[in-house]
Amino acid sequence: MIRIELDEAALGATRIAVSPLWEAFCSLHLLRPQRRPSWPYQEWAVRAREVVREDERVRPLRQLLDGPLNFPDFILPQPTGTHSVYEETAQVRATPSEVVRTQLAEHYPDLDEHPLVRPYREDPEAACAALADAYEAYWEGALADLWPTMRRLVEDEVLVRARTFATEGVDALFAGLESRARWEPPVLELTKHIDAEYRAGERRLLLVPLVFAEGCRLYSTDDPEVLAVSFQARGAGALRESPEPLALAEDRLGMLLGRGRAAVLRQLGGPLTTAGLADRLSLAPSTVSEHLSGLAEAGVVTRHRVGRSVYYQLTDTGRSLLALLSGEDVLRAVG
Repeated sequence: MIRIELDEAALGATRIAVSPLWEAFCSLHLLRPQRRPSWPYQEWAVRAREVVREDERVRPLRQLLDGPLNFPDFILPQPTGTHSVYEETAQVRATPSEVVRTQLAEHYPDLDEHPLVRPYREDPEAACAALADAYEAYWEGALADLWPTMRRLVEDEVLVRARTFATEGVDALFAGLESRARWEPPVLELTKHIDAEYRAGERRLLLVPLVFAEGCRLYSTDDPEVLAVSFQARGAGALRESPEPLALAEDRLGMLLGRGRAAVLRQLGGPLTTAGLADRLSLAPSTVSEHLSGLAEAGVVTRHRVGRSVYYQLTDTGRSLLALLSGEDVLRAVG
């Protein structure tokens, strides 16, 4: 169990950032032989396993999956908020040798000859370059085509969480953050295989939304000022290639509104843009926009602008309609 005490100053300094490299790392864990990815990831996993198996450049990542469970920050740097995986791999390549050796000593004090550890101990510069190459090869083969969709999902999550924090406070920010996280003010508890405790004022918190958080839950500790914690971004179903619609006889909401409008309404657990909804539903943005206009006229969704983006969310009427006809517990507003 990890306990992170957050005082008012630490909460005020909490930030949210995206990271394509963290996505890549977590997605790898879904490809372990013993893993059975859930529905949104299944078709992706078939292709991604071929990349890991057949592209020899990915070997350093295969070794990570067979190694210890904890990872130094030089293997997976803290997110900086960039949307480019190549900026993050450049950070891996540029890791100073003394940082590599220091973090190896802290994380793997008794594993000098482990196949994962030895290359970084003997030639840190070459090993970090090979790791960066492996990340890039894996990204290009397994994730690059999905990144436009993934980017919209995590950007939506950042905006929704930031707005929630600003308008409803920290309790709403942490609500539903992570199935293995619990917020009991002033302590955030994370269920992990290690025990650690951080007192108020020691470090600020960095939250990292991931589409592939099902792969693993990341927790980064080497930075003396920042604790980075990953959580599941909503809308991972957008990765699917074939939808799983409800049977018409079971879809009372679809019978009333039409299946397209019903599908849009079900996705609005939190504020989303037209593009974000289109990704999740595998529909054209113009089709989603038409459904949203009809739902807005009926008073079941509302719209608001954040910068250049327009976000839609359920009204109380919309939540009641879902609860009555779909049996979904959405009566409490989120976001």
